[in-house]
Amino acid sequence: MPELTVEAPGPLALVQDAGRSGSAHQGVPRSGFADAAAATLANRLVGNAESAAVVEATLGGLTVRFTEPAVVAVTGAPVRVEVDGRPVGMSYARALPAGARLVLSPPTAGLRTYLAVRGGLSGPGTRVLGSWSADVLSGFSRPLEAGDRLAIGAPSGAIPDVGIAAVPAPVSGTVTLLAHLGPRADRFAAPRDLFAGGWATSATSNRIGVRLDRSDGPPLAPAGEGQLPSEGVPLGAIQVPPGGQPVIFGPDHPVTGGYPVIAVLDRRSLSAAFQLRPGQPVRIRPA
Repeated sequence: MPELTVEAPGPLALVQDAGRSGSAHQGVPRSGFADAAAATLANRLVGNAESAAVVEATLGGLTVRFTEPAVVAVTGAPVRVEVDGRPVGMSYARALPAGARLVLSPPTAGLRTYLAVRGGLSGPGTRVLGSWSADVLSGFSRPLEAGDRLAIGAPSGAIPDVGIAAVPAPVSGTVTLLAHLGPRADRFAAPRDLFAGGWATSATSNRIGVRLDRSDGPPLAPAGEGQLPSEGVPLGAIQVPPGGQPVIFGPDHPVTGGYPVIAVLDRRSLSAAFQLRPGQPVRIRPA
């Protein structure tokens, strides 16, 4: 069976697919692609189902080698892609010969870059609840390590007749996210303060949640008791712990929470939120 070998994983490389939908009642997050727009595009470019497993590389540094000829696409945070020492582009399908060595540099903006291989990938270990996705909260699967060998599946669809896909890349400056107030905006004295002033991404952010620190503007002050009975929370929920610094729930977030959810990100802003780098300025505006 064709496979790729991980020679270097970089700071963090995970196998991710569309995740574990339908398992929240068991306390299991959906997990899956952090930047779903980038990951599904990579799969479409090589003729895979959009849900197929890919490698999600955080801050680049990934090096892999292919045992047999392969067709790949790289999307997401912009990086220098090298094949056998030669630079190649992103966001298009490229055929590689047997033995090819592919290297991703650190990105110039954003966090996460996606490598899709025609036929899809199998992660290390076994599927859990029908998914290969690594989940840093639940501990399913694990980060990739040097020496890991990932099986490549059989192609199942035609490669689309397109050139380079024109897609918006993560930006290095201030990022504006759109959000809808509620469902617990009434738990705050002035909920629209969320949209006033600016925020900065905390260095403690991860796939569980993007933590924001106030850079300017009023704090988020509760109107009473800050904690509620635990209730279900969705991807993109903006929860506010007692310190007043909001957390945007990511793909590996807990399925319930007791702190009030002041707002929920608009679907159009999810990919941008999970490409934010530590210290990056953020503004939240009403959708």
